[in-house]
Amino acid sequence: MSPAARLRGLKPDWISDPKVWRTEVLAGLVVALALIPEAISFSIIAGVNPAIGLFASFTMAVVISIVGGRRAMISAATGAVALVIAPLNREHGFGYLVAAVILAGVFQVVLGALGVAKLMRFIPRSVMVGFVNSLAILIFMAQVPEMTDVPWAVYPLIAAGLVLMVFFPKITTVIPAPLVSIVILTAITVAAAIAVPTVGDKGALPSSLPVPGLPDVPFTLDTLTTIAPYAFAMALVGLMESLMTAKLVDGITDTHSNKTRESIGQGIANIVTGFFGGMGGCAMIGQTMINVKVSGARTRVSTFLAGAFLMVLCIVFGPVVSDIPMAALVAVMVMVSFATFDWHSIAPRHFGGCPPGRSPSW
Repeated sequence: MSPAARLRGLKPDWISDPKVWRTEVLAGLVVALALIPEAISFSIIAGVNPAIGLFASFTMAVVISIVGGRRAMISAATGAVALVIAPLNREHGFGYLVAAVILAGVFQVVLGALGVAKLMRFIPRSVMVGFVNSLAILIFMAQVPEMTDVPWAVYPLIAAGLVLMVFFPKITTVIPAPLVSIVILTAITVAAAIAVPTVGDKGALPSSLPVPGLPDVPFTLDTLTTIAPYAFAMALVGLMESLMTAKLVDGITDTHSNKTRESIGQGIANIVTGFFGGMGGCAMIGQTMINVKVSGARTRVSTFLAGAFLMVLCIVFGPVVSDIPMAALVAVMVMVSFATFDWHSIAPRHFGGCPPGRSPSW
């Protein structure tokens, strides 16, 4: 399939195309590797065990791919959701957090059914550009702590990872450059016994699959009034980030997605995640850009496999994954931040004022 055809969207016969499957499988693997440290970090923000964030990322990705979210968009545990529900967990305990996640999912389903997603059509391009650029900056800033007060070897490893991701695609695009970078840097650090921060330093990986159950809270009106404000805030934050990310992917791939279906799908994914004891989540701009822009994925297969690979990597290959240097993943996210930023929007010619004879658009 030609690059132009891929940008227009996949043809109905993509299922029989081995190149598409190779792209989707490898993209899912790269995203799964990138999800691990972020899910652990977001768990720390929310004040829960790292396994809770990893479980949420697994269930969110798998469920949203099944119920029909935006093709190739990645949903998992996110920092925005973690910040919203962290006070609830701190003040009332983990059971209330899980109950709030389930209620937030219900709110999202209701809001989706009411057509709140249709409001996306009124968001101007300037707001979308600001959203994209701010997220690119936030992705980069989130990597800064991993580059401060660290062993000197971290810096050449990050530089090597960036060089690999820039030049390896000139050799071949069969294997995603981020995956090559992660494998090579991990092999170097393990073989040379280089002491640098690793994924394992972020927290212990889970050793078994999550088990469904009800939240450990009293089913009373007092509980509902306690969790409702947090659940509603989480529902709104999750929908806004997911719908704007979906719109961004629409533009990158030159395809359309059903925003109402996305809203309801996000709600269903959060409900399922809550019953499996996860911390909830929404679309992730960084991992979505890895999947769509860097790895070239275009279907929900990559989304499903990202979640499936995440659990396989944690449960089956936990010791190996724990040895991945954080420098390798930092390099991937730095590359993503540069690829995400709309550099055209800050071109000098855009600051020269309005053309003669035309008034400002505002």
